[in-house]
Amino acid sequence: LCELAYKWFNTPNGKILDCFAGGSVRGIVAAKLGYDYLGNDLRSEQIDANRINAKEVLKDAEIYPTWTCGDSLNIDTIAKGYEADLLFSCPPYADLEVYSDKKEDLSNMSYKDFIAVYREIIRKSCQLLKEDRFAVFVVSEVRYKQEFYYGFISDTIQAFKSAGCNFYNDIVLYNMIGRTAMTCVKGMRKRKVGKVHQNVLVFYKGNPKNIKANYPELDLSYMQEEEIKE
Repeated sequence: LCELAYKWFNTPNGKILDCFAGGSVRGIVAAKLGYDYLGNDLRSEQIDANRINAKEVLKDAEIYPTWTCGDSLNIDTIAKGYEADLLFSCPPYADLEVYSDKKEDLSNMSYKDFIAVYREIIRKSCQLLKEDRFAVFVVSEVRYKQEFYYGFISDTIQAFKSAGCNFYNDIVLYNMIGRTAMTCVKGMRKRKVGKVHQNVLVFYKGNPKNIKANYPELDLSYMQEEEIKE
């Protein structure tokens, strides 16, 4: 997913900003592909783990991802002067998983407070995004009190639209069905259908007529080769 997002929606040698860098993969893949990457996360232990993992994978590579530690509500200060060509991240899914006991941690907040802070982080991140550039967020729906959906996907879309980025693509990321198959039986007693996908939401800041001028034509010949083999 990272590789496709970077190749499809980033400019050649473009800079990537990740405001929820709770993992090492996005940074490592960016470095492997030769992209400048800046990721920020609230938890110092997560940033330390990211750096250790990057060292194990990248070894003596010339390009390394940059990770900073702080509250992404201050991303405008933390990444001040960083002109991003792509905003790419996977935010906390509300309170589905609680990451720490920090009061600034979004996963500790009520959904109302979560969305308010989340929207502000997106707004500030989009200000760091250059004109005529893409933003890509991987999200999924979350149930509150294990019952109704919050509407997290639609709230994310509205947050980006309010920040000046229009909704451009909705890509479905299909996840392995095994774990869902093992856990959905209990939920189905109350007619809760298990989810086996996430939504990769793509937004665009600027005039879409400029996409052809700023982004090279994609080489999709490998897809045709696979079709021939089949």
